[in-house]
Amino acid sequence: MEKQSIVIRPMNSDDVPAVQKIEVVSFPDSPWTEETYVHELCNNHFAHYFVAEKNDVIVGYIGLWIVVDDAQITTIAVSPESRGNGYANTLMDFIIDYCKPTVRQISLEVNVNNYHAIKLYESKGFVYGGIRKDYYGAGKDAHVMWVRLDGEKY
Repeated sequence: MEKQSIVIRPMNSDDVPAVQKIEVVSFPDSPWTEETYVHELCNNHFAHYFVAEKNDVIVGYIGLWIVVDDAQITTIAVSPESRGNGYANTLMDFIIDYCKPTVRQISLEVNVNNYHAIKLYESKGFVYGGIRKDYYGAGKDAHVMWVRLDGEKY
C-alpha cells in the first residue's frame, strides 16, 4: 500500500467536474449530478463538502450536513486508481475531527453489501442503528450507522 500525504480542503464549484468523474464510477446506479453538487455548495447552508488532493489532483471527497449538533455524512468516495492508499480512512478521520467541537453524533447510510466501507466505519466507532429497506433501489438495503462524539453511549 502506497501511503502518500494528501491535502484536504473545502470543495468549491470548480472542483465539481473532477468530483463528478469519481461519483459516476463510485455510484453507477445513482450518481449525484453536477447540478446537485453545485446546489449543495451554493444553496444548502447545512452542507459541508471537502476534497482530498494528491499532487493537485482530486483523489476523493466527503460531504455532510450539520444540523444543530447532529451530522449526516451524505457522501464519501475515492477514485478507483487511488483506492487502497488509506485516503477514505484519512477523510473519515478529518470529518470526525472537524465535527468534534460542535457535533454530538454522526450518522450515515451504507449499502449492506459494501463490506470495505462497513469495516472502515466500524473502525471509527460507528455502530448499527437499523436497516433502510430499498434505500438504494429495489432489493438494495442500507445499514444506518451512528457514532457518538460526546462520550455518551447508545
